[in-house]
Amino acid sequence: MPRAPRTPAEYWDTYKPHRGDGPQSRPDTGRFEWTQYPGHGPGAELLGSPRRALDLGPAEGKEAAHLAERGVQVTGVDLSAVQIARARTWWQGLPNLVFVHGEACSHLTEAPETYDAIYSVWGAVWFTDPDQLLPLIAARLAPGGVFAFSQAEPSPHAYGPQALRGKWLEGRARELTVPRWQYPPGTWADHLKRAGFAQVDARILPAPDGERPGTLLVVAR
Repeated sequence: MPRAPRTPAEYWDTYKPHRGDGPQSRPDTGRFEWTQYPGHGPGAELLGSPRRALDLGPAEGKEAAHLAERGVQVTGVDLSAVQIARARTWWQGLPNLVFVHGEACSHLTEAPETYDAIYSVWGAVWFTDPDQLLPLIAARLAPGGVFAFSQAEPSPHAYGPQALRGKWLEGRARELTVPRWQYPPGTWADHLKRAGFAQVDARILPAPDGERPGTLLVVAR
């Protein structure tokens, strides 16, 4: 039977992307990608023109680095010490960019800063109880701020917290699981309005070929 990790961080420490750890392995930052299909869909314009931004679950830090290269002060908060260490190595010396090892709700509760934009690209919003997370995000947005996130299109009728499984690397015979929260766009809009957001655009962006799973994309103000 798959077992739950001792902490959610164990899942992400184990199933980190494997592109190499040196600076030469870091991805191109030429485009901000919300979807799993490179070059598909909108880019950073969804966030407006923020001066300060918070990336919840940046992993390798590609999107955070994209914004930082364009003058935005970006803080990336990730639960995985492994991924934070790699992101710091990849983007060492890039101005305007800080990576913090921590949990999203704890950071939003304890950090004194407010942000013009808070976003999550297939990140912490997918893996955190929205009833806990969304009110904290609303409290940390500056007036007129933007909150945006993306994740996989939910499977029909598989709504609420669902177990995400990952096989242990290198053929070892065990699995870890972590919960992810999946809802159709209308339900996400309801969650956000209860948390205090007045304007919500929640939709499914179809895949480029119209056949593969699309991307849930949500923008709230």
